[in-house]
Amino acid sequence: MTKRALKRMVREGEFSTAEFADAKIRRLPVERGWSPMPEEREQGYLKTIKPKSGGQAALMEAIDQKNLVLALGPAGTGKTYLAIAKAVEALEAGRVGRIVLSRPAIEAGESIGYLPGDMEEKLAPYLRPLYDALSDRLSMKRVKSLMAEGLIEIAPVGFMRGRTLNNAFVVIDEAQNCTYVQLKMLLTRLGWNSTMVVTGDPQQSDLLPGVSGLGDVADHLEVLPNIAVVRLEDTDIVRHPLVAEMLGVL
Repeated sequence: MTKRALKRMVREGEFSTAEFADAKIRRLPVERGWSPMPEEREQGYLKTIKPKSGGQAALMEAIDQKNLVLALGPAGTGKTYLAIAKAVEALEAGRVGRIVLSRPAIEAGESIGYLPGDMEEKLAPYLRPLYDALSDRLSMKRVKSLMAEGLIEIAPVGFMRGRTLNNAFVVIDEAQNCTYVQLKMLLTRLGWNSTMVVTGDPQQSDLLPGVSGLGDVADHLEVLPNIAVVRLEDTDIVRHPLVAEMLGVL
């Protein structure tokens, strides 16, 4: 920038005389500054979650009011995402001391054989959907840190027997792949100051016909006033619109 241009900018009030005394040291005008960060952008990583349908609103309300909630519905209705979002919200607010996530290690219709590695590496493909939901609510670095501290635990259904889950937010995902006996075992893990959300789609079980116990358990528990059974419909699907259309004819 030439000295003549600097004098012109001073006359227009954009710089003070002291600022261009040394022509080698300059700063940009405040009014002309540009930032890649929009003013309306949220600074926190944790996003505010809002229901996108009546069924989702009912599910979120049930989680806030009941200690045991069963969320049944087709794929794409946000059952797992809302449950994990509520779990993260409760942990961050200090209402619970830890999050426990569990799902059965069942292949979706085909066997992938023996997996290499230790136990954690063998279970990783089955538990990947839970990691995805967690990383969407928290940064992956924070997720790893909380898991290292024991504040977030991800375990298969087979490792839940004999435990009592106190002061925890428990999410049982893909419960349609659990038998009646397994679900009875899981539901009775609920301890003091804990919330449990069981999610699944009885119409998409990977077990043999008649083996899944989710539908029967939901029917039996629906009559209890202190337990909420939320049944989501095709109208609650928030994935691609084609998902709802396909489920309507398949």
